[in-house]
Amino acid sequence: MGVCRVPQVRGSATQTREALRRHFQELEAGVLRLLNERLAVLLDEVDAIEQDSVRPLDDCQKLIEHGVNTADELLREGEEAAIRCSIGEKDDKLGSFTKKALQIQLDSLPEVPALVDVPCLSAQLDDSLLPSVSERIACHGSVASHPPVQIEELVERPGGVLVRWCKVDEDFTVQDYRLQFRRSNATQYEDAYIGKDSEFLVLHLDPHADHLFRVCARGDGRSEWSPWSIPQMGYTTLAPHEWLPGSDGYILSSRRNIAMRNDSSSCGVLYSRAATYFCGQTLTFKMMAAGQVDKKDSLGVCVECMSGAESLQKEKAVCISTNGELIPSCCSFPLDSQGWSTEGLICFNCEVCVCG
Repeated sequence: MGVCRVPQVRGSATQTREALRRHFQELEAGVLRLLNERLAVLLDEVDAIEQDSVRPLDDCQKLIEHGVNTADELLREGEEAAIRCSIGEKDDKLGSFTKKALQIQLDSLPEVPALVDVPCLSAQLDDSLLPSVSERIACHGSVASHPPVQIEELVERPGGVLVRWCKVDEDFTVQDYRLQFRRSNATQYEDAYIGKDSEFLVLHLDPHADHLFRVCARGDGRSEWSPWSIPQMGYTTLAPHEWLPGSDGYILSSRRNIAMRNDSSSCGVLYSRAATYFCGQTLTFKMMAAGQVDKKDSLGVCVECMSGAESLQKEKAVCISTNGELIPSCCSFPLDSQGWSTEGLICFNCEVCVCG
């Protein structure tokens, strides 16, 4: 017996290693991406501050250089005019120099800002980030040898499987359960139920098709889910409950599990497509809407299909009328409701009784 359990240990260990490596590789890539994005934002901020701060200083420098160059040209022109005047040459250079000197304002250069008014960039970094991240990483993830919940029972139902599970870790406080299933030849699981109940009826399953079921739990006050239970294989051999198509007076849904009365004048009994209800099972009808009722209207089960019947209130049938009356009244059938109501449920539980 111990040898046949070895593949489960080794297989689950291999899957756990792969899951850990994959998770931390994705985490590493995600953290590196976030760091690079943050670095790019800060570098862009440095570039923006640098450009906004240097631009007016460059303009000021250009104005100063332009003023110095103008003054230098004026001095050279003045020297040339003075030399020509000293040798007695008649030239209007001196007059031109005088006019330019009066027009140029050499003392109107822009004011150069003080060093304290000029930005001096620096990086403000929090040294506590790495220790806090290291502390979170040190307690991130765990390895569990047993999941806190396991599937307890798989019970076939018409068109589905009733899955029951139980908590095997008494120290684990459950907030929610999560049930998933898939066909045996599929690769992806899909959610079937999330809630506090410890059982759920998975419907719309193909008869005689193997399905895998697994369950996990979320601890009280936690956001992450626990490890999955060991997958259990189940199937149903029972055909789903379906209404008989082609019945006068009724419109059926695509799955033929919902029936609605139409405006036809002829409206007899609507039977199921096959005898899919057996003793020991619970059959539940849900009233989704209610219109005008008739005294012959009723809902129930029968042992045979009678063509042309106008009402289910007949022999070899047990039904409930619209006013809550049980027909036949001699049957031992507990009735809690007082008639039909929208969004109400009517359940039938039948057992084999020995009379006499």
